Amino acid sequence: MENLETDILILHEGHEDEYGDDEEGIVMDEDHPMWRSERITLNSVGIDIGSSTSHLIFSRLTLRRQGMALSSRFVVVNREMLHESPILLTPYIDKTTIDTDKLNEFIHDSYRKANLTPSDIDTGAIIVTGEAAKKKNAEAIAALFSAEAGKFVCATAGHNLESILAAYGSGAVGMTHHEGGDFTVMNVDIGGGTSKIAIAQGGKVIDTCAMEVGARLIAMDETGRINRLEDTALKVANMAGVKLALGATVSEEDKEKFAQVLCDSLFEVLERGQISTRAQDLLLTPNIEYKDPIHAVMFSGGVSEFVYGYEKRNLGDLGVHLGRRVRARANQLGGGKIPLRPAEVRIRATVIGASQYTVQVSGNTIYLSHPELLPLRNLQVITPEFEQSETITSADIASSVRKALQRFDIFDADRAVALAIRWELGPSYPLIRMLAEGLVGAMKEHIDQGQPMVLVFDADIAKLMGNIIERELIPGAGIISIDGIDLKDFDFIDIGQELPDAKAVPVVIKSLIFRHSEQGRGHHHHHHH
Repeated sequence: MENLETDILILHEGHEDEYGDDEEGIVMDEDHPMWRSERITLNSVGIDIGSSTSHLIFSRLTLRRQGMALSSRFVVVNREMLHESPILLTPYIDKTTIDTDKLNEFIHDSYRKANLTPSDIDTGAIIVTGEAAKKKNAEAIAALFSAEAGKFVCATAGHNLESILAAYGSGAVGMTHHEGGDFTVMNVDIGGGTSKIAIAQGGKVIDTCAMEVGARLIAMDETGRINRLEDTALKVANMAGVKLALGATVSEEDKEKFAQVLCDSLFEVLERGQISTRAQDLLLTPNIEYKDPIHAVMFSGGVSEFVYGYEKRNLGDLGVHLGRRVRARANQLGGGKIPLRPAEVRIRATVIGASQYTVQVSGNTIYLSHPELLPLRNLQVITPEFEQSETITSADIASSVRKALQRFDIFDADRAVALAIRWELGPSYPLIRMLAEGLVGAMKEHIDQGQPMVLVFDADIAKLMGNIIERELIPGAGIISIDGIDLKDFDFIDIGQELPDAKAVPVVIKSLIFRHSEQGRGHHHHHHH
């Protein structure tokens, strides 16, 4: 490997002086000359803005370099929660428009209570999901953070990405890692408007699905009158033979009928058999394809608090009714053979922020067709999975890339992405040419829209690949090909301009960080409004 001499850049400018002696609770060997490049401490914020609830989590992350190579990744070795905001019911001006003034007030208030200002924050992630992710809202929300845009990863999550986020956040992915082998966990995240299902195996999510099943499709005020009614609620009411109208009340019997339709439809999908047209009608994505055995099921999201019995109160929606039914059915899943495991994190099965660090990629491991393509910021990393065998075809590769794009909800070609490719088949020309054809084929729409083709390899093939693509496949297109960097799902990268003297390019890798356990969370912690 010729890129071992690459040296590391410590984080963004002016942060070296933060590594003082004030690291409470972490014993450091600061005197060691390597310490500065081996460890990084960051203040990070995770901001989650969803259709029904929003909250912030501030944390301090300590990262340590893993492995000897200077281009090797940093991993989080310690995460300390500094402050958690209460959970806010996301404020709306009308049915679909989020009240950004109220949201802004809540965010500022959270910073104040955490005794932090935006300038104390090194990095973070804003995850916008559900109704909040619809274009108009997402743009308004992004504008709230435009001043800190460079520090934050802003992920607008569609249904598939939300399913993956929930499975990482709940601990389902971690459990498969822990158990090893082909141990498979189904994570079911039931929120206010939707349920997201993810199948996790081998430390990653391999299949996802989402449905219009949620506890806040109907919301009621203190007097029990309906004050919010989603369009889906009318569809479900129709299936349940129930009449609903704004300002009207709902009888217990009708709530039960409504919850039963939701629960039955959800379990038709979870049981992975034939599904009725009724359940089909509530699917938001294609159904789950995974047909092999599942070894555990786990619930996250707001309704999981009821499923696991941590929450008993009526919160003006159908949480109580739906949670009770789901719990009863969950114990019967797979003929009672699939155990219900506790989730590590339930309602806050979300992101606590991002970690980030910079590596410097030297000139001999990068191919850049046009220097003016750089810098690029916040490219989402997509990790296609394909079989590493000599018989693989370019069509197989193209299809694995398309699947990966779909899994991360990248349906339009209007933003660049970085494809992270694992390659074990060596530098043989015919195989690399075949890989190149598959990648270019899958990214055709992006290339036609003028997006650069950004490729990151773990193996030493960046230059060869860049040459083949530019000379033989798409002359004139923008190509950035880098090797010697190991990326994974939920990484985002910035690629800086080439540093003329060093003939190197700084690459900032930002990873979403999930919490590993719910801290000090009693029943009282649930709804502070």
